[in-house]
Amino acid sequence: MTTTFPFTAVVGQDDLRLALLLNAVSPAVGGVLVRGEKGTAKSTAVRALSALLPEVAVVPGCRFSCDPAAPDPSCPDGPHEPGPGAHRPARMVELPVGASEDRLVGALDIERALAEGVKAFEPGLLADAHRGILYVDEVNLLHDHLVDLLLDAAAMGASYVEREGVSVRHASKFLLVGTMNPEEGELRPQLLDRFGLTVEVAASREPDQRVEVVRRRLAYDDDPAGFAARWADEEAAVRQRIVAARELLPQVRLGDGALRQIAATCAAFEVDGMRADIVMARTATALAAWAGRTDVLAEDVRQAALLALPHRRRRNPFDAPGLDEDKLDETLEQFSGDDSQGDDDPDPDGPGGGGGQPQPDDGPQSGGDASARPEAGEGGQPQASGAREQSAVRAAEPFRTKVLSVPGIGEGAAGRRSRARTEHGRTTGARRPQGALTKLHLAATVQAAAPHQRARGRSGPGLVIRRDDLRQATREGREGNLVLFVVDASGSMAARQRMGAVKGAVLSLLLDAYQRRDKVGLVTFRGSGAEVALPPTSSVDAAAARLESLPTGGRTPLAAGLLKAHEVLRVERLRDPARRALVVVVTDGRATGGPEPVALAGRAARLFAADSVASVVVDCESGPVRLGLAGQLAGELGGTAVTLDELRADSIAGLVKGMQSRRAA
Repeated sequence: MTTTFPFTAVVGQDDLRLALLLNAVSPAVGGVLVRGEKGTAKSTAVRALSALLPEVAVVPGCRFSCDPAAPDPSCPDGPHEPGPGAHRPARMVELPVGASEDRLVGALDIERALAEGVKAFEPGLLADAHRGILYVDEVNLLHDHLVDLLLDAAAMGASYVEREGVSVRHASKFLLVGTMNPEEGELRPQLLDRFGLTVEVAASREPDQRVEVVRRRLAYDDDPAGFAARWADEEAAVRQRIVAARELLPQVRLGDGALRQIAATCAAFEVDGMRADIVMARTATALAAWAGRTDVLAEDVRQAALLALPHRRRRNPFDAPGLDEDKLDETLEQFSGDDSQGDDDPDPDGPGGGGGQPQPDDGPQSGGDASARPEAGEGGQPQASGAREQSAVRAAEPFRTKVLSVPGIGEGAAGRRSRARTEHGRTTGARRPQGALTKLHLAATVQAAAPHQRARGRSGPGLVIRRDDLRQATREGREGNLVLFVVDASGSMAARQRMGAVKGAVLSLLLDAYQRRDKVGLVTFRGSGAEVALPPTSSVDAAAARLESLPTGGRTPLAAGLLKAHEVLRVERLRDPARRALVVVVTDGRATGGPEPVALAGRAARLFAADSVASVVVDCESGPVRLGLAGQLAGELGGTAVTLDELRADSIAGLVKGMQSRRAA
């Protein structure tokens, strides 16, 4: 049996440990989302928490962990007779990112259900996690259909499995804990809101603390059992404190003053809905119980806000999580009440003072100091003050864009952009199953079995079903694509102050890519060449940061930009051959620099047409006289051209029809 790294041996990460412990005291808080870079003990701390949880009383032999004091009347293994029950350790169940739907919710044997009339159900991870912890590492990479199932179970406290009219329900109440690296993409807002608390973790920059992390990890790896034994007393003390806090929790008083502070704080930070107020109230109550108090103080409300609100105030994936702590303190002071604090001047740096990081005086920056970058020229050499390169400009306000999609039907990862054959979606036909049956096509199955009923000796009303009769439903849904942006950052784009509008358009397309679960990449070209500003990634906010700090100036090496994009697609096709690409070239179509720049650009564009790569050229040309070069480039690419104005969703241009008609021609 593997020995878990002790929870109390984790160095630092105070907010992470506190958030996990509060959920152990009060599971009603609603779970924890842990955001942070690689190697910051996120998974280690989560796995260590399960060893601290009190044991669970269960009905002996029940696969669904029914409570013997109040067994689930709808339990598939029931009905259960009241009894003393048995005790077992609380479980921590891990949900792999690539798990199937049947692995999560359970598998129903359709063949036995049709032929024998019995519900042969094999429980899934949601059943295993009932009354325990469901842990999802890299939760932001979880497929949409699994996210939907998690949302349903978290909202209803039960899991439903339905296959062609055959239904099974079982209770599924669990503590949801997820970890993620924001560099790999953000989480869907619906699932984000289901996490009660969120914490940001980062590696310490203190040498002494880093030394201690390494020392403890090496000691654990050399002798896990011996290392755990040295921390046994600390683990037992925390375990006892959790039990004591749980017993004290019903006695904690949440006064009207504290409630007013909670409501005022949620209103001040303009969070959506009422879930934030409820989570804050439960968190503040758990904080008081953890501290051994029966009254909720202002410091509890403050700490609850720092844990429960940062992820709820985000309006789009480009907003940095966090709270303005000065504004938080002003709100708490304004709505302070006599029964919500223990003294007239609580110390904001005391027990409730952690959780936030001070912001620089000049406001948050995206992607580094943009004002400093333009001072460096090609090859990192300093530019003179009169150089042509211009500093980065801010993006215009984003807008809702037209839907751009890849023609045809793909088989890529589930998403929301282009048509694809998927396991979920509209049923379009039937086929013989290849491997395990997952989606039964009932009509096709009956049609296949009907001619053989007399030969099989059918005598009753039911059908005699054989394995060969079963038919798998083929379905059509949507896939996510690789949207590769090729952005012209040359001097011609900086003219007439067009770059702000161009960045606003690309930012709008990035928002659309986030909502449609795409991967994105960014290639820029200017001066004497092109560069991959961002390799293909699921993190659209990283692309937005690179775009925001993008300077302009110099010649227009259009051919270099297209060739660089073609190379990115070639490499990505080897990594993920099922994911189709959509290339979005943002340019005015001009090509300058080097011998025959226009001819070179044309030859580079025809490489995309030869590979049947879907493409759109966003024409950034403006002014009364237009050369139409972007349209010519779109023709060479085998794609379509659209102006910045036509890109808006409320414009009358039929972008998708234009793409499809051009591809068909």
